Amino acid sequence: MAGNFSECERFQIGLLPTLYGVEFAVALAGNLFALRLLLVRERRNWHTGVVLSCNLAVSDLLYILTLPLLIVYYALEKQWLFGEAVCKIERFLFNLNLYVSIFFIMAISVNRCVGIMWPFFARSHVEPSHVKVISVVIWLVVGVISCPVLKFASLCTPRYNNNTLCVSYCHQTSDARSHFTYKVFLAVFGCLVPFIVTFTSYCVVIRVVWKNVNITTLEKRKVALLVISAIVLYAVSFVPYHVYQVHHLYLRMYPADTNCWVYRMYQVSKGLATLNMCIHPILYMALFDSIRVACCGKSSEDNMLNAI
Repeated sequence: MAGNFSECERFQIGLLPTLYGVEFAVALAGNLFALRLLLVRERRNWHTGVVLSCNLAVSDLLYILTLPLLIVYYALEKQWLFGEAVCKIERFLFNLNLYVSIFFIMAISVNRCVGIMWPFFARSHVEPSHVKVISVVIWLVVGVISCPVLKFASLCTPRYNNNTLCVSYCHQTSDARSHFTYKVFLAVFGCLVPFIVTFTSYCVVIRVVWKNVNITTLEKRKVALLVISAIVLYAVSFVPYHVYQVHHLYLRMYPADTNCWVYRMYQVSKGLATLNMCIHPILYMALFDSIRVACCGKSSEDNMLNAI
C-alpha cells in the first residue's frame, strides 16, 4: 500500500475540498437557523429536548468553523500552513464534535423513550436542570476521551514529497499500535455502545407509539422522522467512518499487497462523518414544531390541532 500511497491520495485531494465546501455551507446555514429558532421560538418552553438540541447545534458550529482550514489544506494538495497547535486543535474538535453528536443523539433517544414510556414520571421528575447536568457530563466525558488526540495528532513529512501534513498520528513520532488501540476503544465506547442504547430506545418508542391509538398521525410521523434521521446518521456517518478507519489503520500496521480501495473508502467515510452536521437540522424538525413549520409550513393536521 505504501508504494501506491501518493496515487491513492489523488482521489482524496479531488474529493474532500468540494465535499467539505458543500458541507460547510449547508451545515452552517442549517445549524444557525435551527439554533436561532430554538433560542427565539422555544425560549418559553425550555424543556429537556431543547437543552439537548442546543448542545448538539453548538457542537456542530464549533467544528464547522474549522472546515475552511481543511478546505485550504486539501485544495493545496495537503500542505498545512497553520502550524502544529492549530493542527492538534482541529483534530481534537473533530473528535469532540463526532462523539458529542453521538452521545447527544443517544441522550435524545433515551429522553424521548422515557417521555413516551412513562409520561407522568417524565413530566413530574425529569427537569431541564437534570438534562443540563447530563449535558455537562457528556461534554466532560467526550473531552476526556478526546484528549489523547492532542498527543497523537501532529505535523508529518511523508517520504515521497516535502509537504507538511496534518495527520491523526505520524509514524515518525507516534506508536502505531497505541494509536490503533485508542481508535478501537473510541469505536467501541464512542460508537457501538451509544448505537445499542439508541437502537434499543427507538425500538421501544416505535412499539409504544404504534400501539397507542390516542397518538395522532402527526405525532407518529414526527417519531418516524426522528427514528429515520438517527438511522441515517449511523448508517451513513458514524458506522462507516469507524469501520473503515479501523480497517485502514490495521492495514497500515500490517502492510499487505492491496489496491487503494480501503484508503478511498476511508476518505469517503471521513467526508460522510462530517455530513452528520447537515443531517441534525432534520432531527430538530422531528423534535420541534417551530422548526418544522418554519421549514415546511403547517400541515392540515397542524391547523386542525390549532383549531381545537
